[in-house]
Amino acid sequence: MPAAATTFAQSFFHGTRADLSPGALVVVGHPSNFSRTVHLSWVYFAATLDAAIWGAELAAGEGRERIFVVEPTGPIVDDPNLTDQKFPGNPTLSYRSRDPLRVIAEVTGWQPHPPERLRQMKDGLARLRAEGGGTIID
Repeated sequence: MPAAATTFAQSFFHGTRADLSPGALVVVGHPSNFSRTVHLSWVYFAATLDAAIWGAELAAGEGRERIFVVEPTGPIVDDPNLTDQKFPGNPTLSYRSRDPLRVIAEVTGWQPHPPERLRQMKDGLARLRAEGGGTIID
C-alpha cells in the first residue's frame, strides 16, 4: 500500500482543557497542557483514545476535559517523552509535530479513567516532579 494511503487511514486525538471548534488550529507556542508557564515548540497528540484521555485528565487549568480528533498539517515524529522514557516502541502511539494540528471534531461520550487510577497517576507525577524528574523533552 502506498505511504500516502496509510497516512490518512489513521485517526489522531488531542486531549486538553481548551475550548476548540472544528477548523481551529492547535499550534506551538502556547502553554503546555501540563504547566501553564511552559510554552512548547511542539504540539502533542496520539493515535489511541486512551492516551488522549490521559492528556485531557492531566491537563492543567480549569476548563472541562475535552478530546478532539485532529489532523496533522505537517511531519510528525514519535513523542520522546513517552517513547524513550516510559514506553519503548511507542505502544501509546504518541506523537508530536512543529506544525499545527487541525481540529476535525470533538469526541463525546468517552469514559474517564477510574478516580483511584487517576489519583495514582497524579500522585506518581507529583513524586516525579518532587524528585526533579518529569521535565518535558522539548
